[in-house]
Amino acid sequence: MKDTGIVRNIDEMGRLVLPKEMRRKMDIESGDEIEFFAEEDRIILRKYQPSCLFCGSESTVVEYKGKRLCADCIADIKSKF
Repeated sequence: MKDTGIVRNIDEMGRLVLPKEMRRKMDIESGDEIEFFAEEDRIILRKYQPSCLFCGSESTVVEYKGKRLCADCIADIKSKF
């Protein structure tokens, strides 16, 4: 893991400000969704990319009745009926 030399405090409400340089580098803009992961003693943040409920693909994902599906899985489902 690369050390950035940037340190931030968490405020009373548990908020943390992501430095502008990191947001710019990761193409994170105001309103973007962020995923949180815990791995041993680390917290990992990642820009959220919607993925298919069935295969996990992030390509050509559409939302249907609150679920995200990719074009390949939709075509596969259609072929079954």
